Amino acid sequence: MTQSTPEAGNGPAEIGQEATVPVPAAASGGPVSHAIFRLARLHRMFAGQLLRRIGLHPGQELVMMHLWELGPQRQTDLVRLMDSDAATMTRTVRRLEQAGFVRRRPSPTDKRASLIEPTAASHALRDQVEQVWSQLEDLSTAGLTDDERTAALATLERLEHNLVQAATHPQS
Repeated sequence: MTQSTPEAGNGPAEIGQEATVPVPAAASGGPVSHAIFRLARLHRMFAGQLLRRIGLHPGQELVMMHLWELGPQRQTDLVRLMDSDAATMTRTVRRLEQAGFVRRRPSPTDKRASLIEPTAASHALRDQVEQVWSQLEDLSTAGLTDDERTAALATLERLEHNLVQAATHPQS
């Protein structure tokens, strides 16, 4: 990864491998944040390529995973599960519905709500989604030992925890 260090000004310092996006000097105070940005961008790009082959867009497979695991859900519950917003979930569900992977049915307990449920076509897609996620995992962790994978996961979980804490306890 190429980084600009405060001591070196604009000069790159080699740490591991070359970054896919140059680290601007203004980002020198946040090398981990910049690395997360780059990693997330690449991960989403590869996920998109793999998912497109099976007729999905990134994020849709996560909705399907929850529906396969939990069964029919209200859209508001999907918003909460996915930590999404209502507008994004509406678009996602609409696209999945148009593709034939989900359908809406009235809620038996709440006349105002409808349940989003996976269709038979989506169940046929489940194995492919699992294969895509395995392939994405292999691409992302290629060359890592089991111990390095475990350490990477622990580090990512810690970073996520830190940001969740920051979101629930904002500093003034």
